[in-house]
Amino acid sequence: MAKRGKRRMIGGIPGQAGMLKQLQSLQENLLKAQEEIAAMTVTATAGGGAVTAVVSGDRRVQSITIQPEVVDPEDVEMLQDLIVAAVNQGLEQVEQAAAEKMNEVTGGLGGLMGGLLG
Repeated sequence: MAKRGKRRMIGGIPGQAGMLKQLQSLQENLLKAQEEIAAMTVTATAGGGAVTAVVSGDRRVQSITIQPEVVDPEDVEMLQDLIVAAVNQGLEQVEQAAAEKMNEVTGGLGGLMGGLLG
């Protein structure tokens, strides 16, 4: 009959408990960061301030303000372009702020964690 060797735990329980505690802390920090991101708003403008879009951290357009002087019935396309530009700029600002916030929390591990963060 073959003898069975004792299995040794690498790092032991204290190391695993410490790692679990770190993961729980990371999870709490990620949830807090996600809440902070959802609560933030950014303001973006186009056309030198002719159109202003306010976008929330959860990527929803909260408001659009259009200066009366850019409302030209003969050039609706320009107004549409300004609205699109302001909204897109706002969304880009939210994405950048969210990425920076998550990078603060994860210490740059966001890329390694794949889709788990968003």
